[in-house]
Amino acid sequence: MIDRFTRRAVLAAALALPLGGGTALAQDGGSYILTTAGTGGTYYPVGVALATLAKIHLQNAHGIDMSAISSAGSGENTVLMREGQAQFAIMQGLFGLWAREGTGALESDGPQENMRSIAMLWPNVEHYIIRTDMVQDGTVSDLREFSGTFSLGARNSGNEFSNKFMLDNFGIDWTQWDEAYMGFGPSVDAMINGTVAGTIIGAGIGVSTMTRVKAQMGDAVTLLSITPEEAEEMGGGAGLYFPFTIPGGTYPGIDEDVQTIAQPNFLAVNQDVPEEHVYLFTKTIYENLGFLCNIHPATCDMTLENALDGLPLPLHAGAARYYEEAGLTIPEGIAPRD
Repeated sequence: MIDRFTRRAVLAAALALPLGGGTALAQDGGSYILTTAGTGGTYYPVGVALATLAKIHLQNAHGIDMSAISSAGSGENTVLMREGQAQFAIMQGLFGLWAREGTGALESDGPQENMRSIAMLWPNVEHYIIRTDMVQDGTVSDLREFSGTFSLGARNSGNEFSNKFMLDNFGIDWTQWDEAYMGFGPSVDAMINGTVAGTIIGAGIGVSTMTRVKAQMGDAVTLLSITPEEAEEMGGGAGLYFPFTIPGGTYPGIDEDVQTIAQPNFLAVNQDVPEEHVYLFTKTIYENLGFLCNIHPATCDMTLENALDGLPLPLHAGAARYYEEAGLTIPEGIAPRD
């Protein structure tokens, strides 16, 4: 079960919006909140870029405004959307799957009938890093012999739940570790300071915290690879994770390609957001992909052709309308529903 969260930052952001923000809005305009994750990952800068696109292209012309806020990630975002404190969210595919089925971390809450998909955004690439003096083979199987302090992600974040999901599937009893619960930035700070020996950064390729920990620790920290056999175990048969290659040169001191796994990140929306607003927002995204790529390299592979890949929830009718106009065929499994 996901705990209730402190929402002071969310409420403060909502109070700063014009009257009418934070609820289902009239067709002629309104203000929305897009919830992301911690500032040290990929969700937040991309969320700010998406909100900026809405401000530039939709605020004056259509009265549609958007503000991006940080959060604990996919777990908290699910709650914020369910309670109407956010209307849009960037989410891990795993949480979308759990939201659709009412399973996993959302089992006690049941299916999240309010949530819909807009687009697949970028792969959430798993960066498993540990201190090099604990490395034996250089793959995630080294974690079977790990001892010491390991940061599993910020409490109630999507990363905490997905990290435990992968480790459980892999047969690793992480409860035997000295567990720490911190976001990406604090986790790598603790590794640099020597108080944490390992963590998992699930983010877009080129994530700044991975760059920082390698730049400052050099050969003292290792990015573990994941073999195809390990990847199959870690996915747990969910059909969500897929092999991913981190090209050599992406991070300081890592000149060779590193094989790992990834899951899709996607843009979610509440069902009651007007169709016209979601249509216009979706259209704005795909007409300005160059802007997003300039903000963060994780988005540079976004295309109209892969917009529907791996979506775990039915499309919002507004997004489906745009895709159909653009010539895409909507797969039956993610077709809009009432």
